[in-house]
Amino acid sequence: MTEASAWLDRFEAHLRHERRLSPLTCRHYRRDLELFDEFRQRQRLARWQDLDNHHVRAFISARHRAGLSGRSLQRQLSAIRSFYRFLIREGVARHDPAADLKAPKSPRRLPKALDVDTTAALLEMPTDDPLLVRDKAIFELIYSSGLRLAETVRLDLTDLDLAEGEVRVLGKGGKVRVVPVGRQARQALQRWLQLRPGFAVADQPALFVSRRGSRLSARSIQARLTRLSQQQGLGRPVHPHMLRHSFASHLLESSGDLRAVQELLGHADIGTTQIYTHLDFQHLAKVSDAAHPRAKRRQDSD
Repeated sequence: MTEASAWLDRFEAHLRHERRLSPLTCRHYRRDLELFDEFRQRQRLARWQDLDNHHVRAFISARHRAGLSGRSLQRQLSAIRSFYRFLIREGVARHDPAADLKAPKSPRRLPKALDVDTTAALLEMPTDDPLLVRDKAIFELIYSSGLRLAETVRLDLTDLDLAEGEVRVLGKGGKVRVVPVGRQARQALQRWLQLRPGFAVADQPALFVSRRGSRLSARSIQARLTRLSQQQGLGRPVHPHMLRHSFASHLLESSGDLRAVQELLGHADIGTTQIYTHLDFQHLAKVSDAAHPRAKRRQDSD
């Protein structure tokens, strides 16, 4: 391994231990930067400080020609900027060659959310098995509190306060937020906590554990939710982030309080939260088309 490539290992350690990013985010950064490292080697540049704005522009242009979306290109530029900020801090580089570059824009994709009735049908799940009791507690909590999958997996017993009806969440960038837990989620969690000692190995701090007693993985939660959506006859697979999106859109639909939804979701930028106003508008447009006399009359004439 060359000295230049070795800096990727140091940067990944920085992401994991200093910035405390999730393993999945770290893998994405690493994958993007390994592609950039291959480009550097093809250019026969021995050091990271030898790359300039034109090199980065050529790299992004090549990725764009390969079919990457604007969103993916923006993520790769973000990885390169973060990497160079680290190199500048370490005294390896003097400037960020990606600082002034922008990726081409892609059409904004709205997050997929379930409607209220579909969400209720999904969560009306059987609980005749202890693992189904655990699954119900997980899914009710994600929907009740708008948690990310990675946040849910990281939860420990000490993060949950059922008496106060709240949970402490470690979000992106190591930021902690405390969010309320709804009544049905509290009931589901209470049932799981009664069964958990029969599964958890000694000194296991995780709130949600597997059949073997270890911390439940994100992949297992995803697979269990996909299977449940099939069993409940939803006609499409449901992933945990859809429950988070459903939480946000349903809450915004009923309250209209964008700032509150931002706080609950743990978004640093309210612009990220504003995507749910588009979902809310779509819902209102459907209601108008279905109920408004002139809209109905227009549909009848089509």
